[in-house]
Amino acid sequence: MKKILVVGLGLIGGSLAMALKGFEDYEIVGAARRQATVDYANAHGVGDRATLTLGEELPQADVTILCMDPDGIVDFLRSHRAEFKPGSLVTDVCGVKSAIMTGAECLPEEVDFIGCHPMAGTEFSGIEHAFAEMFQHSHLILTPRETSRLEHIALMERMARYIGCRDVVKTTPQEHDAILAYTSQMMHVIAVSVCDDENLFTCRGFEGSSFRGCTRVAALDVELWTQLFSLNAPALTMCLDTLLAHLKEYRDVIASGDREKLNAKLALSAGRKREMDLPGPDLLS
Repeated sequence: MKKILVVGLGLIGGSLAMALKGFEDYEIVGAARRQATVDYANAHGVGDRATLTLGEELPQADVTILCMDPDGIVDFLRSHRAEFKPGSLVTDVCGVKSAIMTGAECLPEEVDFIGCHPMAGTEFSGIEHAFAEMFQHSHLILTPRETSRLEHIALMERMARYIGCRDVVKTTPQEHDAILAYTSQMMHVIAVSVCDDENLFTCRGFEGSSFRGCTRVAALDVELWTQLFSLNAPALTMCLDTLLAHLKEYRDVIASGDREKLNAKLALSAGRKREMDLPGPDLLS
């Protein structure tokens, strides 16, 4: 059998190892640093098997999926660049792509690297929260290099289809980071900012679904999101500047007492959201 090695069995890595079981003729092997994680994975069917012996598995892996924080991925690529199987594919699941693609430049020419970001997750972390259905109906974003092999891109598309992704979107690392600053990172900044309000704890018993939805991701992995925000600071700062301008427009029109202007502004925003929710093309169909 060929081998897919999932390095890092947290929420995303554990879910991937579960979701990929049975994919074509690949054995799904999870690698972790802690014995407790390996024991949990083997007891709960996270992949076909899990191990601590990364050094034995990495040179045999036909596909290696790096499921760590950004700094951890870059360090891993640098430290293990000579250990990847020649002709193999290496990919990742990180929420920033420019820094990762730059880090992958250290790999030998015979090792292919394709940046990847599955648009899925929860507010939880750790293998105990992993589940195989994590990626159902999600987008899978790929940032191939100019030298990426077509058969490896096709393999990633088949993997996406197998784990239930609704489509695959190919883009550049720069475009990915600019868009994700808006669609993901800024949303997390909004959530944590709402939780910074001194009145937060006085609202217990008054929370509606809109409040719970807005703040759902605020209990985030602090170290991970420190890295994500920092590595994408220019794009995220631009998004926040635009958001601040829009918030000021709403603040000003509400304070003015002009209901007609407020109605018109709300109608514009609501219409744009409804248009955004219209179904688009399924890129995998």
